[in-house]
Amino acid sequence: MNSFEQGGTERQAVQLVRLLHEGQRYQMRLATLSNQGILRNEAERLGLGEIPEYPLTSFYDLNFLRQLRRCVRFLKANEIDVVHTHDFYTNIFGMTAAKLARIPARIASKRDTEGFSSPAKKRAERYAYRLAHSVITNADAIKRQLLKEGVRTEKVVTVYNGLDLNRVAPQGDLSREAMLTLLGLPLEPQRLFVTIVANLQHEVKDHPMFLRAAARVREAVRAAAFVIAGEGRLTNELCTLAESLAIGRDTFFIGRCQRIAELLSISNVCVLSSKAEGFSNSILEYMAAARPVVVTDVGGAREAVRDGETGYLVAAGDDEMMAARIIALLREPRLAVEMGRKGRLIVEEQFSCETQVEQTAALYDRLLARPFESIDPSLNSLYRKSA
Repeated sequence: MNSFEQGGTERQAVQLVRLLHEGQRYQMRLATLSNQGILRNEAERLGLGEIPEYPLTSFYDLNFLRQLRRCVRFLKANEIDVVHTHDFYTNIFGMTAAKLARIPARIASKRDTEGFSSPAKKRAERYAYRLAHSVITNADAIKRQLLKEGVRTEKVVTVYNGLDLNRVAPQGDLSREAMLTLLGLPLEPQRLFVTIVANLQHEVKDHPMFLRAAARVREAVRAAAFVIAGEGRLTNELCTLAESLAIGRDTFFIGRCQRIAELLSISNVCVLSSKAEGFSNSILEYMAAARPVVVTDVGGAREAVRDGETGYLVAAGDDEMMAARIIALLREPRLAVEMGRKGRLIVEEQFSCETQVEQTAALYDRLLARPFESIDPSLNSLYRKSA
């Protein structure tokens, strides 16, 4: 893992380790590039032993070689058979270390499509994919992107994210008023909440589109209010935009949300406005909470959302259509409830934790059955330089 911060990739990684550990098919170990983050306590409770940290400053300095050597020693000392990395930085570092340690099953991951990687990062990713035996994607849209970039078909495997339904189950028998109080939202029974859960760190999430749509919705539905859950460097800029659109009083920036189940429970419509995505965990959480969704048709959104049945897909950047879809759902609560119910069923049937674990374990087993391979001599040279 890159870190223990509360991002979608990090949550998925900790969840997968927990489920594989509970299944007792494998003896699990965790390693990270940074020990920081709120998920660290959850990982430690699994009782997997030491969680080694390999802090990197660059891919091109002496520290990288030193950390690489430490990791190779750890892999050999603990007789690791499978190395599974989860994002860009761990792909580069982990696949290189695993190749040097002659690990028999090496699995990298790709969890985003266009809009996230520079040409230099793409070149580095291709290097990691060459070292990997397999690359897991969490959506067929990402798989198609990798194939277009030249990754061999037999290497790429789609394993959808699994969602723990307990994550969207409110704790205790709380009233709506109690939930609103916990979230710091107004205790106004007539309010209809439109919610977006996405970090405020990257422009790719396109919160300005959401706010432009929100302004249109507010003109048509006076009871509408808008909740933005997430934190990041764009917060002040977005607050200013909300004020300029005359929806400042009706838009609530609640920061990082620790009560996601309660937030979704009081939400009438849930939204994602991204310009690009891999496979959004937020969409799955919305649907699992039986909320109707209005999301941009990017990445793997179409693989989860059935347009017109569990919510609506709109083109990226089209705030006018997004607003129209939100307005329709706010004005037709029965339709909204039915869409939410169908969305919940889809998550239960297609995106369960059990399915994710079974498919991941099957991939591990298949790779471990491969013949042993020799190491690339050029990597041996690199390893000697780090000594």
